[in-house]
Parts: sequence; C-alpha cells; structure tokens
Amino acid sequence: MTRKCNSFASNCNEIFDRSTADYHIHDNVDTPISNPYAAGTIEHTLYAKNWIDAVQWHLEDIIRDPQIDPVEALALKRRIDRSNQDRTDMVEEIDSYFRDKFADVTVLPDATINTESPAWALDRLSILALKIYHMQAELQRTDASAEHIARCRAKLDILLQQRVDLTTAIGQLLDDIAAGRKYMKVYRQMKMYNDPDTNPVLYGGKK
Repeated sequence: MTRKCNSFASNCNEIFDRSTADYHIHDNVDTPISNPYAAGTIEHTLYAKNWIDAVQWHLEDIIRDPQIDPVEALALKRRIDRSNQDRTDMVEEIDSYFRDKFADVTVLPDATINTESPAWALDRLSILALKIYHMQAELQRTDASAEHIARCRAKLDILLQQRVDLTTAIGQLLDDIAAGRKYMKVYRQMKMYNDPDTNPVLYGGKK
C-alpha cells in the first residue's frame, strides 16, 4: 500500500503537468476541455480539476488589466465566482474518492486527523504545477532584464523544491491513512455567499 500511495502522489504531478501543457496549446479561457482520461476515473477528475485551475489562473490575469471595461470585469468576476465553486465541488469529489478508497481501513486507537484533507493538499499541488509552468515561461522572455530572469530562476528553484516536499507529504499522508495511523473526514465547504438561503443580499435580508 505504501508504494501505491506514493506512486499516486507522483502520478498526480504528471496529470497536472499534462493538463497545464494541454491548456497552453491554445492558451484561451474559452477552449473546450478535451480530457484524455476515461470518464469516471480519478485521473479524469484530476485532469479536469487542473483545467479549471488553469482557466481561473488566466481569468485572474485578465481581470487585473487596469484598462478593462467595468462591465466586462463584472462578468469576469461572476465567472471566477462560478469557477471557484466548481473547484470546491471537485475537491470534495476527490475527497469522497479517498473516503471510499479507505473505507475498510481499521483506524488505530491513537490515530490522528490531518490539518487538511488529501484533496485539499492535491489542490495545492495542482496550483503548483501552474506556478512552475508560468515561472519557467518567464525564463524564456526575451524582453525581460537579466535581473528579472535571475529572480524568476531563484523562485523556480523554490517552487520545484516545494513540489517535491508537498508530493512527499501527500504520499506520507495517504500511507498513514491506509495504515490507520491517520483518519480523514470530508467537510463540505458550505459557502454561504453562493447560497440564496444564507446570503442576505440574495434572500432579501438587510445588507
């Protein structure tokens, strides 16, 4: 089980890198996703998760244009809000996968719970794939100063080490859950501002 869990964490990086590279073939937030993995598999979900992150990364770039039309900016903000909800829903879907995967594990009496679930750690790993891709792109710029390139190269080194550390930590967490040394729970985010029953602006309450 240990080898499989560690392999899973490493395979996630391959999937995230593939999705990130595929997105940048067209580098357009409206490009339809073409998921290479079979529907219903965890690989399919992980690829789709990173694709959402890639699109949102570029939406966040676009909305920071100081010359953007306010009407367009509002539409983009609403799109980013929807993307954030989709991202959260997908993280919870991945955690449900782990909960089912480890459902038959006997939890040890002294088992502890982690500060974050496996899926939220994988969320960070997905964002790291995007940070690494874009930091590497900065090194290829011909219009940037030598100082800029040097700063970005130093940052890239840190990001790459961070990915090694996080991948290792995720593998260890999955190993611990598989062995019963840790246990996990799936907490739904229950975002109140997206719910017309809990956001007072939406249900007509006092602002």
